[in-house]
Amino acid sequence: MAAADEPAPWTMRLATSSIHYLHLPVEQACERIAKLGFEAVDIWSAHVGCPHLDDVAERLKADGLRKVLDGQKLKLFSFSVYAGGYARYAQLLGESGGGVAVQGSAGPCPPAELTTRMKAFLEGLKPLVELAEKYNSYLAIENHGQALLDSVDSFKAFVDLNQSPRLGIALAPYHVQAIKGSVEDAIAACGGQLFFFYAWQHGGGVDQLPGHGPTDFRPWLAALAKIRYRGYVNPFMHGDLEPDAMSAALAKSRDYLQQCWAEVQKTLG
Repeated sequence: MAAADEPAPWTMRLATSSIHYLHLPVEQACERIAKLGFEAVDIWSAHVGCPHLDDVAERLKADGLRKVLDGQKLKLFSFSVYAGGYARYAQLLGESGGGVAVQGSAGPCPPAELTTRMKAFLEGLKPLVELAEKYNSYLAIENHGQALLDSVDSFKAFVDLNQSPRLGIALAPYHVQAIKGSVEDAIAACGGQLFFFYAWQHGGGVDQLPGHGPTDFRPWLAALAKIRYRGYVNPFMHGDLEPDAMSAALAKSRDYLQQCWAEVQKTLG
């Protein structure tokens, strides 16, 4: 039993993304995600035509979204706003209860220019950070191939230069693995500025998901526990599976992650 002055043990919490049910209405996507036992949902804007977030904005509004989530006993983790950008959805996110908004960074740069370019990038985000403060939300910048935020060095530069508690990183291991980087090192570099974690490995089709492709997720979960990551672990893949096949694939990922976490806990003492 932890001493009174020690923090409670870190625990893994699971969410997943509405875009996995691209062709279903947002209500049905949330219903399937809740039935799979996920605690929270990441709702996508119109990347590859995903209708969910714009449908919320235009039809359900914040009150309607809260009713849908409450009805499914599902929490709101995030809005993924790669299409449209955070500013477009900031008020909606705040009125829906607040959460994390996820978007990309900027174009790549030579290593010698990293600090200068990162400073300029963070300076340019100030209006969005002000929106996050206004609407009690957080902005997470995702790493990507051929982008400003891509390597462990770029994560370190971001963390060293970022001054806002409302701004952090959404870590996509898929892209770290693609450049032969260490996901555990990336997690450590992000530290307390890690706001979103994709449980997403480099592979094709369903092999992007935990428990399907070859990656051992236990070291990643141990690294998340070490930094006391405060968000949800979000199994993720790009691709367009039929809804029942997607549910079966996510169920396997859920079970795999839970098994991995049970094993990691034994090593943490």
